[in-house]
Amino acid sequence: MPLHTKLPEDLKEVDVIIAGGGLAGCVVASRLAEADRDLVILVIEQGPNNYGMPDVVHPALYPRNLFPSSNITLFWQTKKSPQLANRAPIVPSGGTLGGGSAMNWMVYTRGQRSDFDSWNTEGWSADELLPFLKKLETYHGKGDKDRHGFEGPVNVSKGTHTCSRAEDAFVEAAAKLGYPESHDLQNLDENNAIERYYRYVGPNGRRQDAAHRYLHPKLQSRDYPNLHVLVEKQVLKVLVDDNKRASGVVYQTNPKWLANPEFLATAYTAQREVRARKMVVLSAGANGTPGILERSGVGDPQVLKNAGIDVLEDLPGVGADYQDHHLSLWAYRTNLTPQETINGYQDGRFDIAERIRNNDELLGTNGMDAQGKFRPTEAEVEALGPEFKKAWDRDFKDAPNRPLMILALYTCYYGDHSVLPDDAEYVSQANWTAYPYSRGHVHVTGPSMHDPVDFDTGWLTDAGDVDVKKHIWAYKVSREMWRRMPIFRGELAATHPRFPEGSKAAVIEKADGPVITDDNSRIEYSAEDDKAIDQRVREVLSTTWHSLGTCKMAPREKKGVVDKNLSVHGVQGLKLADLSVPPENVGANTGNTAFLIGEKAADIFIKELGLSKDRTHSQARL
Repeated sequence: MPLHTKLPEDLKEVDVIIAGGGLAGCVVASRLAEADRDLVILVIEQGPNNYGMPDVVHPALYPRNLFPSSNITLFWQTKKSPQLANRAPIVPSGGTLGGGSAMNWMVYTRGQRSDFDSWNTEGWSADELLPFLKKLETYHGKGDKDRHGFEGPVNVSKGTHTCSRAEDAFVEAAAKLGYPESHDLQNLDENNAIERYYRYVGPNGRRQDAAHRYLHPKLQSRDYPNLHVLVEKQVLKVLVDDNKRASGVVYQTNPKWLANPEFLATAYTAQREVRARKMVVLSAGANGTPGILERSGVGDPQVLKNAGIDVLEDLPGVGADYQDHHLSLWAYRTNLTPQETINGYQDGRFDIAERIRNNDELLGTNGMDAQGKFRPTEAEVEALGPEFKKAWDRDFKDAPNRPLMILALYTCYYGDHSVLPDDAEYVSQANWTAYPYSRGHVHVTGPSMHDPVDFDTGWLTDAGDVDVKKHIWAYKVSREMWRRMPIFRGELAATHPRFPEGSKAAVIEKADGPVITDDNSRIEYSAEDDKAIDQRVREVLSTTWHSLGTCKMAPREKKGVVDKNLSVHGVQGLKLADLSVPPENVGANTGNTAFLIGEKAADIFIKELGLSKDRTHSQARL
């Protein structure tokens, strides 16, 4: 198997280097290997080989990837922010082969038609991208057959378990508030509706990450001796020749994978080089790719000067305009049973090894059976104030394809289970903004991997506090839904706003069932109640792991870093292929967009390299 932890002596030069074995990187490597088996490809991944890892392949174990001890997750420390109650959030991202697709929440959500069209880039409109959206998937769901694919490597299904009571409760409660069930919310055009969701889980209950669906089948088949993967190695920078052409990379061992902690400093000095005859592709994600560029001398001259790095190419857009779909989570008490939630895998009640041996059907779910794309009514827009209305009228009112917020029910509690007040099953309501106005940045502070990252998420720093008002609105809508659900048994006070004494919106910690039966009734909130929600949002706001847009596909004068062919401005032979390149956000979980970028990038690179196409596919033996 051409998978290495040490580069073989005879592999000091290859045709294509892919720096980062994340989601898009796996797709690109696989498609290039198929196109020409004489093309020598090297993928360099800073994390471990993920093949067969239980926390990867079994969907219900995914919350364990958030444990600080996880070996397959990178945890990015950000700056303390006064807008976030003086917190300094941690932003996780994929740290193994498959990247985010190997450790994320596996939610199958596509962007909207207007999202891709807003990129305003030749070759990247919704109609031009639909063939690639179809190419990547084998869709097992309902909906518009002409909008989905049925022969791709990635299975999209309900997995092996659905909590029907939670799913029905969410769908029916949303309908009572005017949000109907969509026949296909992922057809690029449907909006302002909810759906019984599908996931990146196969009918056999296994996660459909990019490594297991694209890369591992080829490595295991031994039919692709041209495809090589080097794991546990960090790419420091790109080598550029005198003609300003990318000619290779400098890499080093990730200290995380050295046996002796005394050797930690050694990895930062034992640097090695590998050369690329034709192309270097950076695919280290929206958080990682800017750093490789900046350490290579490509970026904002002031940032490079402060970091002690000589300027190779003046591109101020590198690391700028960071975006994330910031998230607020709210916990509710239910009458669900332990076998209807995935809490038992996190709190120690379930014997994980035994359940894996027995192939427990509950392992084959991500706990998210229903989700929706939501827009407010005109009356609700007015109630959110003039600043919000101004933003709404400018960006949403005449764009019905754009959701304001995404709301979902997860049959999992993501907090400390040991301090829950009783043995009921607590679950989570997840609300996140589809198109944040806030922007941040991610930059290097020095030439070494050891130098800390200057990472400011920028969450809730937008003018007029529009982003926080979105969360206030979403909290109220989701709470109206929950108090109508048959599974409702209360609200976990520790996760909800601290409403003033005597408030009509006070938290209900325990209930015998739904407490609102009149469809026209609404919870009353005072101005002080709204302040309490605002404060609590700032205290709990977190990441969706949807980092995006730090090396935009746009002209230089618009802070662009790459052109329509994903070529870095001013450097020949250097490409980007990951979530750093979208110039505008998508109203969806970003995993699908990363798959899409991988497929589109591969098509571009295959054409540029003049490769033939070998359509032979092989399946992973797992």
